[in-house]
Amino acid sequence: MILETDVLVIGAGMAGASTAAELAGLGRKVVLLERESQPGMHATGRSAALFSETYGGPAVRALTRASRDFYLTPPDGFTDHPLVKLRPAMHVADAAGLPTLHAFATSPDVAAVTHTLDTADALRRCPILRSEHAVGVVLEYGSQDIEVHGLHQAYLRKLRAHGGQLKTDVMPQALQRRGNVWRAETAAGVFEAPVVVNAAGAWAGEVAALAGASVFEIEPRRRTAVLVDAPQNMDIADWPFVIDAAELFYFKPDAGRLLLSPADETPSPPCDAQADEMDVAIAVDRFEQATTLEVRHVRHRWAGLRTFVHDRTPVIGFDPKAEGFFWVAALGGYGIQTAPGVGKLAATLIATGKLSPELEDHGVNLTDMAVERLIGA
Repeated sequence: MILETDVLVIGAGMAGASTAAELAGLGRKVVLLERESQPGMHATGRSAALFSETYGGPAVRALTRASRDFYLTPPDGFTDHPLVKLRPAMHVADAAGLPTLHAFATSPDVAAVTHTLDTADALRRCPILRSEHAVGVVLEYGSQDIEVHGLHQAYLRKLRAHGGQLKTDVMPQALQRRGNVWRAETAAGVFEAPVVVNAAGAWAGEVAALAGASVFEIEPRRRTAVLVDAPQNMDIADWPFVIDAAELFYFKPDAGRLLLSPADETPSPPCDAQADEMDVAIAVDRFEQATTLEVRHVRHRWAGLRTFVHDRTPVIGFDPKAEGFFWVAALGGYGIQTAPGVGKLAATLIATGKLSPELEDHGVNLTDMAVERLIGA
């Protein structure tokens, strides 16, 4: 059986789902392939789920700004429920971390959405924080918790509503360009399309190798998170997301408990990542050093893979060495907060070859994310 389509998207996590949905909305016939039995099992389902305009490098921040309006006022019919809820992000530093915090806070795009707090105000917002870890404090007042599952499912609904198809338990075993189309051979049949989108997350390098596309280093890195009990007799619902200026830890309220992470970046092969006991212990230790709370039980632990290239900037665009092969990869843990911007950018580039004025107005620059920067083409 051969199924012909306009665009074949490989990887049904947030990047692939948003790209596929936006392409379908533009009238393209789209098939979305997912290697697992359910989409979003890896990076998408294991995110800290924060929308922050100060998080990431310049290209990520531009894509995040381009996503803000979508999150606050989703398009009609996209979802029946809010996608975000206000969760200010409090960047904190001890005395040694003040230079790092100052460099962060004085960046123009960061300064535009933050203000400084004194230690007393920081402790009122998060009473368990130790004062010596709040010598310097910068508050991002517009950051938001993201309802990741709702967002992901809404993109998949949009894909289906516009005639797109999702195929699970399917991964290309061979991927070759024949004439003007790509031919993907899978256990579920053969798929042909003029355009293939590589949104395979930690497996993006493997997909590129199958296609004979450009070669550059793609490195998945493991990030650990744990859930612990909140302090008794304290209402934590409105506490901020607290992040160390040097990114040695962060924590936030999550379903009545506290989610904490050591912000680790351990190199890993593509896999179903599992939390390492040492990383769990480091997460708890750093949290206890920064707060007055003693962790008695770790209620849940998990890990996910965040995928990078050397300059820690996403790779979005056509491959100059493989006609019709389009990258949406190396989102580096920022794929949730940037999903609306990434989906719209990828879809418009594939459909029109141009950057929309709306994205350009938010500072999105194609050169920053182009494959050519990584291969010297």
